Order: sequence, then C-alpha cells, then structure tokens
Amino acid sequence: MEADNLTELSKFLLLGLSDDPELQPVLFGLFLSMYLVTVLGNLLIILAVSSDSHLHTAMYFFLSNLSFVDICFISTTVPKMLVNIQARSKDISYMGCLTQVYFLMMFAGLDTFLLAVMAYDRFVAICHPLQYTVIMNPCLCGLLVLASWFVIFWFSLVHILLMKRLTFSTGTEIPHFFCVPARVLKVARSNTLLNNIVLYVATALLGVFPVAGILFSYSRIVSSLMRMSSPEGKYKAFSTCGSHLCVVSLFNGTGLGVYLSSAVTRSSQSSSTASVMYAMVTPMLNPFIYSLRNKDVKGALERLLSRADSCP
Repeated sequence: MEADNLTELSKFLLLGLSDDPELQPVLFGLFLSMYLVTVLGNLLIILAVSSDSHLHTAMYFFLSNLSFVDICFISTTVPKMLVNIQARSKDISYMGCLTQVYFLMMFAGLDTFLLAVMAYDRFVAICHPLQYTVIMNPCLCGLLVLASWFVIFWFSLVHILLMKRLTFSTGTEIPHFFCVPARVLKVARSNTLLNNIVLYVATALLGVFPVAGILFSYSRIVSSLMRMSSPEGKYKAFSTCGSHLCVVSLFNGTGLGVYLSSAVTRSSQSSSTASVMYAMVTPMLNPFIYSLRNKDVKGALERLLSRADSCP
C-alpha cells in the first residue's frame, strides 16, 4: 500500500472488540446503555452541585469538574464506536483518529490532575480544618482547575503536532476500538523515537506526579488521623475520603491494567477489554460511588429529583 501522510483519503481501520456479526447488536446495546448511564449520572452530579447551596464548596466544585471531564472522556470514543457498529464499518479518518488521540490524552490527564487536586483538598480539610475556607478559597480552586487545563492542553498539543509528522499506510489496521496513542505509534511507517520519548515523558509528568501527590496527601491524612484520640473523629474525618479513594483506586487500577495488558501481553483482546474498563466503566461508576457513599450528594440529588417531580 502506498504511504500517505495527511491526505483526505487516509484512513485507519479500527478492528474493534469482535468480528462476530451476531455479537454486534449485543455490543451496541451494551455500550449505548453504558454511555447513556454515564452521561445522565454525571449530569445529575453537576446539576445537584450547581443547584444546592450546601454543595458550593471546594470539594464539590472539583467533583462537578470531574463529572464534566468524565462526560467528555467517554464521548471521545463511544459515539464513533457505536456508529461503526451500527454501520458495520471499521473506518476512521486520519484526522478523526488524531482528534481522538488528542482528546483522549487531554481528558485522561485532566482526570488524573483533578483527582490529585481533590486529594489535596481532603488533606487541607482534615489536617488544617480551621484554615480550610481560607486556603481553599474560590480563587485558588479556579486557578487549580485552569492550571490543569492549561498544562494538559499544551502537552496534548505537542504530542499531536509531533504525530502529524509521521507517515502511515492508507487502510492501516489498529487492533483496538479507538485510537490509543501507543497503538497508533506502533503502526506508523516513519521513525517514532521522538514521539515515544514525548509520550513517556508525558506519562511520567501527567501520571506519576499526580499519583505521587495523591499518595503524599493521604500519607499526611493518615498521620493526622493517627494523632486523633477520638475513634468517632477518626471515622468521620476518614469517611469524607472514602468516595475519593474508591475513584482513585478504580481509575488508576484500570489505567495500570491497560498499560500492563499492552506491555506484557500481545493479545489485542485483553488490551481492548482493559481499555473498556478504563474508558467506559470508570466514568460510569464515578457518579454512583459519590452518590451512594456521600450523604450530602445523595441528599442534593433527592432534592433535585423532588423538585423535578413537583414541576408541572
């Protein structure tokens, strides 16, 4: 096949999860249901936080931003996959693939940054409760979110600009159901050394550093809890971290699963399964974790739904 670089005719073939035609309607119904549940659940979290004055705090400000990013994250991949399943097509244009790569890197990185910021918020709330409202003021909260967007925007942009230098064969097959950056680099026909270096650096900066920040925050939280004499105080303080810990474990656990399945095994099936957990299941479960484990969010959702029921 003739190498093309950035032509309108260039396209990739996403091999998806299965070639079995009888399984396609099942996959379509399953992924459509998961997508709708994810969007609806995260929208309810955003509406509950914005409409309830009791939730106008730093913790819930970050939670609503996380819900927005989760909606964007899953919307980057699932709609195209549903269209391909319905149309029985595997095509994705070159620019469409690069767009997927860009937004995947952006929203995955934002998820990691926001989880790190939320860990810092819990650290301040538990270790410096009297200074919490002074430290976590609206100006700082907005600055932390804007800084996260700014850093991720430029890292993702640099990676995409470097990827545009590469050449690909028209009709190149990607053994996945969306354009994973590492998989796209593997099928390139030109030298990808610089791209791989940038990808590894970005993974370290956008993955390792936020996780290190989360671990540091929780080490200080545990140290502070150990100095508390009241068991009730310990339980009350740590219970505010329960939902966040569940989401952090789920997000980073599935992310690690994606990395290990790609690095250790050559099976595209196992890698795709791990990616489904990372790209679809995690954003879908986040609203349930925060609404079921957090009394404030649960109460706000109940009030929001009761107001909706009372409207004519």
